[in-house]
Amino acid sequence: MSTILLIQVRGEDRRGLLTQMTSIVAAKGGVILDAAQSIIHDGLNLGMVVSFESEALGDLIKDLLFQCQELGLTIKFKPLDHQSYEKWVERSQEDRFIITLLSRELGASQMNHACSILLEHGLNVETIRRLSHPQSTDLAEGQRRMCVEMGVRGQPHDLEKLKERFLTIGSQEGIDLAFQKDDIYRRNRRLVVFDMDSTLLKIEVIDELARQMGVVDQVGAITEAAMNGEIDFDESFRRRVRLLKGMKKEVIDNIIADMPLNDGAERLIRALKSVGYKVAILSGGFIYFVEALKKQLGVDYGHANALEFIDGVATGEVLGEIINGDRKLHYMKKIAEGEGIGLKQVIAIGDGANDLPMLTHAGLGVAFRAKALVKASADHSLSTMGLDGVLYLLGFHDEEFRDI
Repeated sequence: MSTILLIQVRGEDRRGLLTQMTSIVAAKGGVILDAAQSIIHDGLNLGMVVSFESEALGDLIKDLLFQCQELGLTIKFKPLDHQSYEKWVERSQEDRFIITLLSRELGASQMNHACSILLEHGLNVETIRRLSHPQSTDLAEGQRRMCVEMGVRGQPHDLEKLKERFLTIGSQEGIDLAFQKDDIYRRNRRLVVFDMDSTLLKIEVIDELARQMGVVDQVGAITEAAMNGEIDFDESFRRRVRLLKGMKKEVIDNIIADMPLNDGAERLIRALKSVGYKVAILSGGFIYFVEALKKQLGVDYGHANALEFIDGVATGEVLGEIINGDRKLHYMKKIAEGEGIGLKQVIAIGDGANDLPMLTHAGLGVAFRAKALVKASADHSLSTMGLDGVLYLLGFHDEEFRDI
């Protein structure tokens, strides 16, 4: 009859240790049913579940004890009966989720709150993995970034309530928490779609144009009315554009010459392009800035609004369709279809209410430094670090893009 044994080894890591341990198990004809290892600052935690003929149990334990004593390691053994092992195998078929914690500095209380919420909702943490570089204690606060990914398993009691709790804790404690199903799509995205104003760019372009024309307060009042639901996006956009009547084309050229990108924008796009992503900008702003960003960042697709100019002077009218939230969704679907990419393989990133249609239909929708309404409506939110924090949501480690 076979015996199933859980072996746990702890102590200081050293080269060749796993080779030595598995050679002893192999000599007794062992079959490895499960294995995991983690190392934190040279501290080893190794676990194996092995199956072997029962008569070899005494010799196996004796040889492993001797080897670990020689190496200064602690070892524990736990026999597992076949019934409890099969129940564990059955539980392992439950859904698996990934929780990503992002912060400039990860406090123990932040992780504690996240774990407490998971426990309340029937989820068990199985793995923990750091995705960011190890943090030097000498780094200034603004230079620090910490990301930990936890693999959890179970059936959430109330998925919407769970996400709501994460959003509340994130706002209160200055941390981003992303909750995703761990499926084949998570690291198999193929298209990323950006909003432009206050997402790829730090600025709202129409505000900058209005400032040059001396009408920034009037434009701001119309924007606020639209945000309060008093007028829809299309009407608010037309009203704001009319205030730009008489603007010379050179005003646009001057702003293009000094467009401030948001933190991490360039690194994110370079990283995703390097692994085969297509990149699109879908903006409720103006096409001139989108075209400039396409050249600067190597973006593949871009759609935005066009102003009417006569003799180099704006008439205050819009040419063609207005790119609102529905049109952004339309173009996202069209680009994905043209590239042979399913919507589950699309990442959409934006900050405003008119980004919600694409954020909610994409496989991964990220509200970036967004207003409260957009954060609450989107599946994921990123506020504590730059756009390249999206790489962590995809499960990439900093080491994978060391030179980017």
